[in-house]
Amino acid sequence: MNEACLYDLAHARTGDKGNRINISLIAYRAEDYALLAEQVTCERVAGHFSHRNPASVQRYLLPNLGAINFVLDEVLDGGVNDSLNLDAHGKSLSFHLLELKIRVPAAVAARVS
Repeated sequence: MNEACLYDLAHARTGDKGNRINISLIAYRAEDYALLAEQVTCERVAGHFSHRNPASVQRYLLPNLGAINFVLDEVLDGGVNDSLNLDAHGKSLSFHLLELKIRVPAAVAARVS
C-alpha cells in the first residue's frame, strides 16, 4: 500500500462557533469516498489534532454527498474572540486536516501523484 495526503483525494469546508469547529471533508471523486470513510476515523482525526487537545470528536458520514463531517470540541482556545493564537481557526484547521496521510491502493497513488 502507498500513502496519499487527504488533499489529493478531497477538499474541505469549515466553520467555527465558540470553542467548536466543524470540518467537512468532501471527496473529489465518488469512488474515493469509501476509502475516506474507512480510514478517516474519529480516532485518526483526534490524533492528528492532538496538539489542540480536542475534548471530543464526532464524525457524521454523508455518503450521498461523498462527504464526512467532523465536529471537534474545545479546540479553539475559547473561540476566535477569546484566543491569543493568530489564525488558528477555520480554514487553517481544515488545511491541517487535509495534510493527514492515509493508505491508498497503487492505482489511486498513481492517479494522484
